[in-house]
Amino acid sequence: MSTDEPASGEPAPRNPKKKTEPSGVDLARVALRAAREQARARGDAARDKKQARRGGGLRSGARADGRDPMALGAAINRLLTERGWETPAAVGGVMGRWPQIVGEDLAKHCVPQRYDEDERVLIVGCDSTAWATQLRHLAPALVARLNEDLGHGTVRMIKVLNPGGPVRRYGPLRAPGSTGPGDTYG
Repeated sequence: MSTDEPASGEPAPRNPKKKTEPSGVDLARVALRAAREQARARGDAARDKKQARRGGGLRSGARADGRDPMALGAAINRLLTERGWETPAAVGGVMGRWPQIVGEDLAKHCVPQRYDEDERVLIVGCDSTAWATQLRHLAPALVARLNEDLGHGTVRMIKVLNPGGPVRRYGPLRAPGSTGPGDTYG
């Protein structure tokens, strides 16, 4: 019995704030990666046994092995796959291509700020309430387009942030307690 399980033999309840377990395509990628590593380990063990019978240590051969250099792109792709960073890297690419995805006019006024991987929510800030309203109307179509590019279920929702109000300046021509131009901000 491990220290995580209670004495009754039932598994301890999971912490809801922890990262969710991978599912669907992510599970398939993890299983494929594990199978490849096991096959590679079996092949390496057989090769090492064969070389030990010949009386030699690790030798260089005509075939590729783990010591060979690899291209930078291949090394980065391998790192992304091993660490499970495919989704954050893909969303980062979307943030770089934001003007092509939403159009030039909308991109001038609405900028993606961050992606919450746990909630699968893209948070976008707008510079006026009119553009925020426009983006809210376009959000379902935009979510569908993003999921088409990134894979189904990558983005569940787009959260649109209203702009912050202007800096409140106090002075002789300012009415005490006024909030400023309320029809544009908030």
